[in-house]
Amino acid sequence: QVQLVESGGGLVQAGDSLRLSCAASGLTFSDYAMGWFRQTPGKEREFVATIRWRGSSTYYADSVKGRFTISRDNAKNTVYLQMNSLKPEDTAVYYCAANRLFRTMNYEYDYWGQGTQVTVSS
Repeated sequence: QVQLVESGGGLVQAGDSLRLSCAASGLTFSDYAMGWFRQTPGKEREFVATIRWRGSSTYYADSVKGRFTISRDNAKNTVYLQMNSLKPEDTAVYYCAANRLFRTMNYEYDYWGQGTQVTVSS
């Protein structure tokens, strides 16, 4: 059974940093590209960042480019999202997801975590 478990969310002030982690089990982690998405109430889940199987390529939403960094450690079956210079509009539930291709659309992802709340106060 595939499990993706996010951690690291919390309440921070604008300008602060957070690092999210997502631990994967039940799949061959290095066979999957990993992504981070986020969602606020009443809105569609939106793409944040994705990273290829061995971390050779990454891709970011324009809204986070230059502030967020996605990385992975295949030895630990874990993907990270380093979030710097956080803004109130980054407030959302953040989800990690796995797919076999390097994609940005949520419907293209096979497995999802339960999410972790990030709240940025102004």
